[in-house]
Amino acid sequence: MTGEKKKKKRLNRSILLAKKIIIKDGGTPQGIGEPSVYHAVVVIFLEFFAWGLLTTPMLTVLHQTFPQHTFLMNGLIHGVKGLLSFLSAPLIGALSDVWGRKSFLLLTVFFTCAPIPLMKISPWWYFAVISMSGVFAVTFSVIFAYVADITQEHERSTAYGLVSATFAASLVTSPAIGAYLSEAYGDTLVVILATAIALLDICFILVAVPESLPEKMRPASWGAPISWEQADPFASLRKVGQDSTVLLICITVFLSYLPEAGQYSSFFLYLRQVIGFTSETVAAFIAVVGILSILAQTVVLGILMRSIGNKNTILLGLGFQILQLAWYGFGSQPWMMWAAGAVAAMSSITFPAISAIVSRNADPDQQGVVQGMITGIRGLCNGLGPALYGFVFYLFHVELSEMDPAESPEKGAKLNMANPTDESAIIPGPPFLFGACSVLLSLLVALFIPEHNTLNLRPGSYKKHNNGAQSHLHSSQGGPCEGKEPLLEDSSV
Repeated sequence: MTGEKKKKKRLNRSILLAKKIIIKDGGTPQGIGEPSVYHAVVVIFLEFFAWGLLTTPMLTVLHQTFPQHTFLMNGLIHGVKGLLSFLSAPLIGALSDVWGRKSFLLLTVFFTCAPIPLMKISPWWYFAVISMSGVFAVTFSVIFAYVADITQEHERSTAYGLVSATFAASLVTSPAIGAYLSEAYGDTLVVILATAIALLDICFILVAVPESLPEKMRPASWGAPISWEQADPFASLRKVGQDSTVLLICITVFLSYLPEAGQYSSFFLYLRQVIGFTSETVAAFIAVVGILSILAQTVVLGILMRSIGNKNTILLGLGFQILQLAWYGFGSQPWMMWAAGAVAAMSSITFPAISAIVSRNADPDQQGVVQGMITGIRGLCNGLGPALYGFVFYLFHVELSEMDPAESPEKGAKLNMANPTDESAIIPGPPFLFGACSVLLSLLVALFIPEHNTLNLRPGSYKKHNNGAQSHLHSSQGGPCEGKEPLLEDSSV
């Protein structure tokens, strides 16, 4: 096993050296300097900072546009976006291997940010374009491939950590800034500012970002064929049953990430318009939970992995997730939301631990295949989770009363649930309780995951995949760290 690792390190050094030689020979397209992680960091920060500014205005526009079935429509909008992202991600990844990363960074950022100015022009078109933008809502996939192109394997976790920290920084700061500007100057200024930042991001990609994948390093230039297997979003899911351990891991991921994806799509709307949080309180909540999540994944995770082991860390993370979902399900007071938020931050250790156990047990040439399965399942959950949450809110009549503009949540007024029932009085947040039951099943499945077991997916899977190994080389290397960051799925923004 040690010999294989040494061979793999030598191979990675050779690939990186070849890239540097090609770049020096004139293979670098337009851009400022050589490709670096900092180019990727700036692109991510600007895109999600622009969207973070819109947290407060978006909640207001959502309720004004769909006053009768706010949660249901919110779930359907995010569900369609997530499902389209899941279907398109493999094709865009394969095309970026052939045509380069820069053009697809430009494409994904442009279409992801295209709905922003429509918020004030036409709310209906705004939500329609948000749903359709899921086709290109895969910026992180391209960014991970960009980083993999320019780093060696032992540098990759640090590079992904920097991208993760940048994303978290934008998430922590921008909602608070947007809430302040919205309160002081109105939503129109916030939308204009977010549009300007999105345009700045597009200009930065056009002018400053160099191509990380020189033409000589691509499998073939513009005429390279793209097979259906490369573009098929269900290709990795069909290989799930070939290994019992992989099957257990994938079931665990599905049952735990399905409620998490739904929670991301509706939680801030729930806090503001059912629990009664003001815009400023929602922004502060996002900041605090974001900071605690960073601490959990950087400090607490390492301590737990060393002290109690990989599998027990997964079980502990799932336990925290059950607790926070149950607390959100039964809680009706603001202080309960804050306490559950701290527990939610601790539950963010689950996916890094799952990624680590997969990375440790899979053979070097199987990493991309196994991680691709997990990423595919998470992408599917991003489509199903929001729709499921919206539907459960609708079934339990958790809808919003008519709002008087003078008594909007900005003034701190707490809204009552429309058509209250006995169930809604006892369980203010039914979808969160359903989510807790789903994660409980996930915990029971995770108990059977072996701590040490070599994953084997070779029969009928990797041999086919290997025909396009060169074209998958860069995109698959980003896989092992894909589950490392909180809220990293583009469609959950």
